[in-house]
Amino acid sequence: MTPRPVTPVGILAAKLEFLNQQIGALESVDPEVKSELSRAWELARGLDPYISSCTTPESPALASLVQRTQSEDWSQRSADGETVQPLEQEMLSGHVEGQTLKFFVHLTQAKRVLEIGMFTGYSALAIAEALPQDGQIVACEVDPFAAAVAQACFAQSPDGHKILVKVAPALVTLKHLADADETFDLVFIDADKAGYIDYLNILLDSSLLAKNGLICVDNTLMQGQPYLSGEGTANGTAIAAFNQAVVDDPRIEQVLLPLRDGLTLIRRV
Repeated sequence: MTPRPVTPVGILAAKLEFLNQQIGALESVDPEVKSELSRAWELARGLDPYISSCTTPESPALASLVQRTQSEDWSQRSADGETVQPLEQEMLSGHVEGQTLKFFVHLTQAKRVLEIGMFTGYSALAIAEALPQDGQIVACEVDPFAAAVAQACFAQSPDGHKILVKVAPALVTLKHLADADETFDLVFIDADKAGYIDYLNILLDSSLLAKNGLICVDNTLMQGQPYLSGEGTANGTAIAAFNQAVVDDPRIEQVLLPLRDGLTLIRRV
């Protein structure tokens, strides 16, 4: 099954393709307008593939994890109530974002990483591949089936031993880790969007984030919903509220990168 477009650029490319087909069939439209529209579609549709082609390829273990995830009928499992929350293959972080996270591990020289929201483990395994042999990533996942898929993939990787999976609601795990005075150099948030503000606050209000630690937050563009007119989805509304909370928080500084569906980098000031 071909993944549906879930990023602003992907959605834009799909809309431009539709318009290009519709307007291209009209004889009354100026050929220059058709040419410009076709060029706009080419710009949009070619961006992500080109970025991917210019990025270091994913490892065989990550490629295998992608295949395993895409082979699962997540819609059926969600419909049958076999998952805690609706899941879909598009939740994978993917090649370019995975490589970006690996770079952040190298740049920050992180040894301990916390992931809030793991799904089938693409980002967790990508991060683990960048960690030193004595490094560790603690990955929080609420869905037992997704966690089982991830752990089966981790077992096939030489870096899987660096990943400790915690199957429970993320806030419960975070409170246990905070009570134990655990500290992490890098934190990646990619879980339920309504919980983002709570996750950020517990990181900043506890010892969980190291003094010079980096927080990376996924999906902060949420298909463009935070800046589009009209009523958004519950996730779009939650992300818009989170983004504004980040802007208004004097404890931190941040930058929102237009990578995939938006990646916000946050650090304490």
